[in-house]
Amino acid sequence: MLLDTTFVIDVQRETLRGARAGAYRFLADHLDLPMRISVITYGELAEGFAPEARDDFQELVRPYQIIALTSDMAWRFGELSRLLRSEGKRLGDNDLWIAAAALEMGVPLVTRDGMHFERVPGLSVVTY
Repeated sequence: MLLDTTFVIDVQRETLRGARAGAYRFLADHLDLPMRISVITYGELAEGFAPEARDDFQELVRPYQIIALTSDMAWRFGELSRLLRSEGKRLGDNDLWIAAAALEMGVPLVTRDGMHFERVPGLSVVTY
């Protein structure tokens, strides 16, 4: 599974509150599956951490395999961008990169923003 940035943010918030809610329940129910984030999500998360908090950032992303972008993902990004723009359903670039990565990997995208990503044809979206 590929985790959207919102998922990892929710894990972080649940940890800080000491309240294991939707994101933690999802992880507990899927312990047998590899959990991955794209390098795009990695960058979006890094934006929220000051340089002196890099250790905290590393701890947050440690459980997840980081997926680098490939040329096939870039091609899929371009195809999706063109299609969604022509249909008036454009996503932000970062979300489009994440969706393209999930499609190329052939894995579901886990997000709380299901309706946002459902406009991407062929993308399997899992909400929590």
